[in-house]
Amino acid sequence: MKRAVSITVSLLLAVMLLVSAAGCSSAGDNASQSPAEEQIKIGIVQIVEHPSLNTIREAFIDHLAELGYKDGENIIIDYQNAQNDQTNLKTICQKFSNNRYDMIVAIATPSAQAAVGETKEIPVVFSACTDPVGSGLVDSLEKPGGNVTGTSDAVSAEQIMELAMRITPNVKTIGALYNSGETNSISVINDLKEYAAKNGLTVVEATVSNSSEVQQATASLAGKADAIFSPIDNTIASAMPVVAQVANQAKIPVYVGADSMVKDGGLATCGINYVELGQETANIAAQILEGANPGDIPVKTMKDMQIYLNKTTADAIGVTIPEDVLNEAVEIFE
Repeated sequence: MKRAVSITVSLLLAVMLLVSAAGCSSAGDNASQSPAEEQIKIGIVQIVEHPSLNTIREAFIDHLAELGYKDGENIIIDYQNAQNDQTNLKTICQKFSNNRYDMIVAIATPSAQAAVGETKEIPVVFSACTDPVGSGLVDSLEKPGGNVTGTSDAVSAEQIMELAMRITPNVKTIGALYNSGETNSISVINDLKEYAAKNGLTVVEATVSNSSEVQQATASLAGKADAIFSPIDNTIASAMPVVAQVANQAKIPVYVGADSMVKDGGLATCGINYVELGQETANIAAQILEGANPGDIPVKTMKDMQIYLNKTTADAIGVTIPEDVLNEAVEIFE
């Protein structure tokens, strides 16, 4: 009996040793396996929905995929829209920073300022920032410094007004319509004032702080100005159909800073191609993902300015666009 008990105990001990050995072997095997690679996380923050900024975002994502970085495959893109609210901007950028995303892509100057305010380590690539130096984003266009670089959508107020004078040469007073809280707009309006001073024109201003004020501000200019000028201003761009409606009723031309603003009712612009801007932003992002230091990559400024016209608006306000201007336009909206 004792012998049987002894054999049973021995068998139990042997089984326990085998189980223990198997467990150790399994743990050892797991330890030797490398964990799955984590996908690159890119946060895209956009100040507000409007066609120009949407075009940039879509072109950025498409071209980044062409460069080998595809959402849902080897990268994860988290797109967030702030609905033109500064508190939302801060919350979004805090989330990207706290979750240690690999890159933040900030579309428009307010987005970039919010992103830079939340991190000095995560690369920030901005797009559609008219005056990156004046906005405090970079040290210089050639050598941005820190963790920031990107693309500028700077346009020339002089070029737009030269186009305006070809279309409506009798303009003497220009109404400047913009959000005084957007540094990108202020820099272009300052250029407008310089042009006006050199050419004997008068500038009257109507500023807004949000889109609900746009209609009244436009109406105030309609009684004072021969034409209205609005730069690439996010608040005005998001309410451009309202601007066009008021201006068309008053038979006043509206010259703008972006092709999308022409499409939404502005008369004309001499501006940049926003698809190309998004693609250039993706090129910069790819360089950083491949190991380049953001602060060493020069800010890309678009040089190729193109004419965009709105024939429907011209007809509505009784303006005949000269044939040579029509021939030069890259796109005519009808």
